[in-house]
Amino acid sequence: MRICVAGALGKMGRRILEVSGWEEDVQVCGAFDLPEFAGRFVSYGGERSTPKGITLGADAQTELQKADLLIDFTQPASSIHHVQIACELKKGIVIGTTGLSAEQEKILQECAKQIPIVYAPNMSVGVNLLFCLVKQVAECLGLDYNVEIVEIHHNQKKDSPSGTALRLAKEVADGLHLNLQSHAVYGREGVIGPRKKDEIGILAVRGGDVVGEHTVYFIGHGERLQLTHIAHNRDNFARGALLAGKFIYNREPGLYDMMNVLGLR
Repeated sequence: MRICVAGALGKMGRRILEVSGWEEDVQVCGAFDLPEFAGRFVSYGGERSTPKGITLGADAQTELQKADLLIDFTQPASSIHHVQIACELKKGIVIGTTGLSAEQEKILQECAKQIPIVYAPNMSVGVNLLFCLVKQVAECLGLDYNVEIVEIHHNQKKDSPSGTALRLAKEVADGLHLNLQSHAVYGREGVIGPRKKDEIGILAVRGGDVVGEHTVYFIGHGERLQLTHIAHNRDNFARGALLAGKFIYNREPGLYDMMNVLGLR
């Protein structure tokens, strides 16, 4: 599988390059970042394998033409631009960018009629299992247990709450047969009165270099159930992105997520 990596100098781009260097059936054929970094040589794969290297290109279109698919963990506007290029070139794309608007997601849906796209807020295998678990627990416990979601990320993260926290909240809401938009509460301040029974609380914490931690609390009378996922590093996201790439390699057009990739739906 020949891949192209967008945002190759970013936190995730670096790890995708590194982890791809450990895979015998993955070849990095294109990579790019901001235009001013074109021509920079990047070494990767040396942590566990013989080091490889690639010279960053100047633009997405030129680099993606060299590959079978694009892996993109950049920013919403950039990801949408890249998916439109992928659509023109009839190449698949894996998108791990969070914070896309409803309008931007509509563009993904339109492009997915022509190319295969994996779009997921979190590509960790463990997190996607957590999505399934919290829905099942919510269905079982119902509104007798108050649900609060706390997510912690590094101090450079731009979107809040995280895409993963929002997906967890959506799974909980589905399990409780609630509309998330009507029942989500994003932090609390002032004299707000007693907590409503059907609230889904979502709190974002930012600090240091935390890769990612998500906890869903089901708080009842006399007991509390906590489901937590902690990312030790970004390699699990990179491995998931490569797994997603293998999933859409030569696949029919469509909009997929990690549940499809992992066979959970």
